[in-house]
Formats: sequence, C-alpha cells, structure tokens
Amino acid sequence: MAIHPDLEAEQAYIDHAYAALEAARASANRLKGMVEVGQGGTEQARFEREVIYDTVTNRLSQLHLGDASLLFGRIDREPHAGGETFYVGRLAVSDGGQEIVVVDWRAPVAEPFYRATGRQTMGLARRRYFATRGRQLLGIEDELFGEHAIDLGESAGLQGHGTLIAALETARSGKMGDIVATIQGEQDEIIRSPLAGVLVVQGGPGTGKTVVALHRAAYLLYTHRFPLEDQGVLVVGPNRLFLAYIEQVLPSLGEAGVQLAVLADLVDGVNIKRRDRATVARLKGHQVMGRVLAKAVRDRKRPLRTALRLGHGLQTLTLTAAQSELIVRDARRRYRLHNSGRRYVEREVAYHLAESGRTPLEPDELWRQIRRQPEVRAALETMWPVLTPAELLHDLYGSKALLELAGGSVLSAEQIRLLHRPRSESVNDVVWTHDDVPLLDEARGLLGPRPRKQRRDDDEIRTYGHIVIDEAQDLSPMQLRMLTRRSLNGSMTVVGDIAQSTGAWAHADWNEILALLPQKRPPRREELTVGYRIPGPNMALAAQVLAVSAPDLRPPQSVRQDGRPPRLQHVGEMDDLGAAIAAAVRAEIEAVGNGNVAVICPASRTEEASVALTAVGIDHGVAIEQGLNHQVTVVPVGIVKGLELDATVVVDPAGILEEEAQGLRALYVALTRATKLLTIVYPGELPDVLRPAVAPQPQPVG
Repeated sequence: MAIHPDLEAEQAYIDHAYAALEAARASANRLKGMVEVGQGGTEQARFEREVIYDTVTNRLSQLHLGDASLLFGRIDREPHAGGETFYVGRLAVSDGGQEIVVVDWRAPVAEPFYRATGRQTMGLARRRYFATRGRQLLGIEDELFGEHAIDLGESAGLQGHGTLIAALETARSGKMGDIVATIQGEQDEIIRSPLAGVLVVQGGPGTGKTVVALHRAAYLLYTHRFPLEDQGVLVVGPNRLFLAYIEQVLPSLGEAGVQLAVLADLVDGVNIKRRDRATVARLKGHQVMGRVLAKAVRDRKRPLRTALRLGHGLQTLTLTAAQSELIVRDARRRYRLHNSGRRYVEREVAYHLAESGRTPLEPDELWRQIRRQPEVRAALETMWPVLTPAELLHDLYGSKALLELAGGSVLSAEQIRLLHRPRSESVNDVVWTHDDVPLLDEARGLLGPRPRKQRRDDDEIRTYGHIVIDEAQDLSPMQLRMLTRRSLNGSMTVVGDIAQSTGAWAHADWNEILALLPQKRPPRREELTVGYRIPGPNMALAAQVLAVSAPDLRPPQSVRQDGRPPRLQHVGEMDDLGAAIAAAVRAEIEAVGNGNVAVICPASRTEEASVALTAVGIDHGVAIEQGLNHQVTVVPVGIVKGLELDATVVVDPAGILEEEAQGLRALYVALTRATKLLTIVYPGELPDVLRPAVAPQPQPVG
C-alpha cells in the first residue's frame, strides 16, 4: 500500500498538538495548586477560589484523553472562503502564543468536516481524515471538492469511507466507543439540532442512534454551557447493563458531569429489586393509574366523623365534625400539593379549638401545648396525614377498601385484585418492583415535600435542562409522565426503534409516545436510515423477521454488504444442546480473535448455556451479574437491546418467540447485535420466519 506523501508532515503536526496539550495540562495543574481551597480569607474570597478551583479541575478532566486520539483530520477551505486550514479534534488546543492548534469537533468551524458533500461543499477544497492509534498516524484519506473532486462511486454518501470501515471492523471491547472521528452527515445534522423542544430520532439496528444521542448531549453542553451545566443533563437507559456499556462515551468527549440513570435511580429511599409479571406491569404502566393515585391522595383528606373534644385545664375544647369538613375543603382548594396543606390544617384546628374555649386562648400557644396529645395527632392523621410516596402506595396496595375507593370507577375487580398485596409490618421492609417506580414518582408529584422539619433531600423532584431518553419505544405512559415531570423546559432527545418495541408497553408509533412528552414546542422528528454496524447478510436475515413483526417499517441500508452469511445450526432430539452452544462459541472465538462473543438466549436457558460453557472450560460471564467484562458473555434476550458484539450465538429462536411478550420483535433484536458473525443454534424446528434464509449448514455438535 502506497504511503501518503504528507504522512511525515502530518505526524509532526500531531506531535506538535500533543505537546501543546501537555503544556496546557501542566499550566492547569500549576493554576490548580495556586488556588487550593482553604479556610483563610473572606467568605467572598473563599467562594471565588472554589469557583476557580472547580473550573480548573473540570478543564483538567477534559484534557485527559487516555488512549483516545486527539486529532481526526483537517479541512482546507477554498480561497474564496478564506483559504484557512483547521485541524479537527476531540477538544480545543492552543499553543503558548494562543494560536489555535486544534478546533473542538463541536465548534461551528468544524461543521464542514462532517457535513460537506460534493453538492454542498460548505466552502471546502479538501477534507482529510486521519487513521490513528493514539499518537501514531497510520494513514491518510483525502476527499477533494470542487474542480479537484473525484468520483467516489458507491461510497459517495459516506464521509471518510475507509476510516469509517476500519473503525467499524475494530474488535469490540465490551464498552461503547465514541464515533466522533467518523460522524456521518445525517448523524451530524441530528447532533447539531437546536436545543429547544423534543427531538425524536427513529433508527433501526446499527444506525448509531444511541451514540448520536450521546454526542448530541456533548454538543449541547459545549454550545449551551450556560445554562446546561447548572441545570444538568440526564441520560436515561433501559437497564444497568446498558448504562455500563455506554458509560465511557461522554467522558471520552470531555463531558463527565452528565448523569446516567435508569428510572429506579430517580426515586430515592426505597428498595427496588424485581419486576412484576407482564399483566401487572402493564396495569401499573397505564395512564389510568395517574387518576387512581390522585383519587387515593384525595381520599386521605377526610373530615372527622365525630367531634374532637379535648380537656384543657378546667374547660373542654371542641372541634366539630362540620368545622373539620370546612377545614379540609378549604385546604383542598388552597393547596395543589398534599403535604403543603398540613400546616394550614394544623393552624385551623388550633384556631377553632382556641375559639371554643370559655376564656380567650392564643392559638399558637395552645398548639404548642396540645399538638403532641394522642387525640390531636389521631385527628390530624384522619384529616390530613403527612405521607411519603412509599407510605401512600403501601397503604393503597395493602387495602382492598382503599383500592376500591380510589379506583372503583376506573379499575375492574380483577385489576384491583392484581394490585392488592399483603401489607408489611413496616413500609421500610417493602421490596418494590421496577414497575412501581413511576407510581412512586407520581405519588411524589401529588404529595410534594413534607413539612420542613420532616423533609429529606429525596422529597424534591430534580429537574434537568436536557434529557436524553434511549430505547423510548418501550416506556409505559406512566414512565413517560415521570420523565416529563423532570424536564425543566421541555428539551429532550428521544431515540429508539419502533421495530424493537419488546416490553409490556410496546408502542405502535411515535405519536403515542409524543402525546405524553412535553408539549411546549412542536416536536421534531428525524430518522437514521444507514446501518453502519450490521453486515448486509445479517441484516437480510433480520429483515425477514421485520417484514412480519413491523411490515410498515423498512430495515436500514447496510454500509457493509459483504461478510459471512449467518450460520443455521440444527440440534436434533438426540443431540446435546449445551454441546452445540459450546461448539458454536468456540468457532466464533476462533473467527473473531480478540473480539467479544455473546450467547443470546431465552431467559429460561441462561443457566443451561452458562453450565455448558463451564463444562468445556470456556471462561465467560453472565450479563446480569458481570456485565460485558468477559470475552464471552451469556445474555438473556430481554436485556440485549442496545448492545453490540463482534459475534453472537442466538440460541433457541423458537423459545424467544414463545417466552417474550413481543416474540418476533425480540428475535429481531437478537439477530441484529453482531457487527461481524451470527450463528443460530436451534433445537427442534426452525421458526418459519427464518426459513427463507440460507439452508442450514451441518455443523459438528461437540
């Protein structure tokens, strides 16, 4: 392969950029030492030192690249557009004379590096891509524009075709990497979309929707540093395996302050461990539960049935049932949040008790004397109890009477039975499910913070300036309401694939989802149509499933049309399925070298697959316990969504179809996780939806 004539010169420039970066880091370290936060000086001086210290510390974290490459390439402008040359990289770097050495990939001047095309050159004469490994420049790829342009053939729609393909074929590490060096035009347009409003990104498998959403978060923080840095950016994923998989992307882009969370992380102070069965999960996710909880809160605001009579000295003080009814009615009218009304109720009770005395009594003084008396506390618990979300739900679930009172007009007797469960002795002993999370949050939104002396930090609902929601197609209406509640200004990036809707609340289209998200501005929709990750043969097989599961959707167009066809391995009745799994895994390990391999199976076969691998000495992990920290991982199909592996062994597709609520869509997900090789190991009959594929290739069983 010919060596590019500019290779040596560009390597020298890269060395110069790294030297400037090291100098910037050293300067920041010196400044950090000068502003160490101590106790001396005025409060204003200490505050200023803290601000400078935090700023410098943040800058130091941005200047730490680890093994990531600093530069991706350069752009040369046409003479009429200024004729300048800009080197584009992971972050902005200047030399000692404050001359720009590298421009940040998010800067407006870098936009043509990702967006220029032959028809819209954006003033470029040349775009140059660097293939690097750390500080070493391995190769150069040039793209010319204008009168110097060449016919790029089939790759004309791709920027940096060779660099892109090389990146796609790199072995996976078990962690998602950034794509900042190979962002394509349709991806960049979404990344740089305006902050305001809800942006929906529909993207099929391998189109890069997740990584585009993360790069968008980094871009928005760069472009709108104030106010987003103070308001916060939240990224919500479907499960902890997924969060562990994406956790390095934003730090690699210099943004370490973004909060990554599953929904359960947003509700503090409760023990959440398991999931409800599908029928209960769907009920708890239904929008009607918002009405049930609102009524449940209202039902806890009750007038007294009989008068409260209280001995005080030589007289008896009285609060009549009618007076208690007026107090409750007024408090309901005055206070939107339940707990906020408690102080008002206390004041009114004290006032009426004081007024009932034969001699004048001062209400505040009287209240200090009687507020702890059992009769008074019991009356307040009847009229207007202070409640936590857990207490409200614990009481509601534990009482058929309360469930019938709150939901009798909207819930059937069977639905009330599904929600009812025995009460624990203490609310602190309750183990909540992930499906309870949005209901606990809804309750928090209805109850509000407790009175100040009883308040905890987790009483307040934290809001964010921008929220990224991944795999949004599976979220229930109550989960979507929960996220809308956390949006400060209605700014969201919502990504997913309707064809991969596999949960209890699989949505048919985006309109269902948008109806439950902020409505402050009209939503914008974008679609990623090019599949960068999945080889053409694998996508062709998956497309057969898509044609049945979601016939209105088109599969993404694969960039890589070559590759080994999927292998179909039959396991007969007399054969050992475990041995077949182990043999398929060994074959894929040999084929991908240091790449990673996943065994994707129905949840019921997770242990069987793990035992089979252990029996033949294949070191592996189980995703639920160890994440993707091993070269070989057994992953139940229910949590594989969003992951990418070099090779996958899909076990028992018929079992996936049978066990999963959305079996066809779950199978589509399973078939679209491999960036290189796909093997299907099937006992019994091959599902009809896979039959038009290549004929099964006989394979040794073990």
